[in-house]
Amino acid sequence: MTTESLPREVPATEDPTLFATMSTMRAMRRLSPEPVSWETLERLVQAAVWGPSGGNMQAYEYVVVTDRQVMADLAPLWKRCVDAYLATTGKYAPKGMDEAAYARMVAAIEYQRDHFADTPALIVPCYRFPEPRLDEEGLIASAVALGPVATERLMTTQDRFQALAEGSCVYPGVQNLLLAARGLGLAANVTIWHLMLEEEWKEALGIPEEMRTFAAVPVGWPKGNFGPVRRRPVAEVVHRDRW
Repeated sequence: MTTESLPREVPATEDPTLFATMSTMRAMRRLSPEPVSWETLERLVQAAVWGPSGGNMQAYEYVVVTDRQVMADLAPLWKRCVDAYLATTGKYAPKGMDEAAYARMVAAIEYQRDHFADTPALIVPCYRFPEPRLDEEGLIASAVALGPVATERLMTTQDRFQALAEGSCVYPGVQNLLLAARGLGLAANVTIWHLMLEEEWKEALGIPEEMRTFAAVPVGWPKGNFGPVRRRPVAEVVHRDRW
């Protein structure tokens, strides 16, 4: 006679430091112009490199900007992207967020926009899958495994599949970078607004055409204080076993 095994409990003495770090990892947009050492920035990129990469392909590259002139050249592009965001999606508070809190967030976004040239460092993660190695036999076997309907559907969503596949390889590293920054007392926030002018950003930074950029992460010492993040309760977002 067998009984269902009981779930293992985490010991109460387990170090909660990582959870405390995550629970206070706000998007910090008000940065001091004080420089961040290159050694510290390398530690952030090292944390990103430790992130999982699909198939262990590790096809990522990181552009780390600290040069004042380059940052000044990027500032007008950042302003155009932020203004476009605030005129559209960012015009209204998200559902469940009160207007006063959203106004404070917009004020921080505008502060970062207006002081972007003073940003101590900017990290731009890039990724591009190598060309796939495919053969007729493998394609036929893949189609058999998926079935005709799913195979046809995959063909029509290939671009989305490719973007998500690359994103799933680069964003775990970005999260590692953000955690490392918070652990070292640095402020950082991740945005993808630069994608509205991605070609201009790539030209300004000399990023090869074949590389895709996945985020722009300003990094610096915070002007404000870290505090608890405000998120929806787990009970509101979890679906156990089925939706």
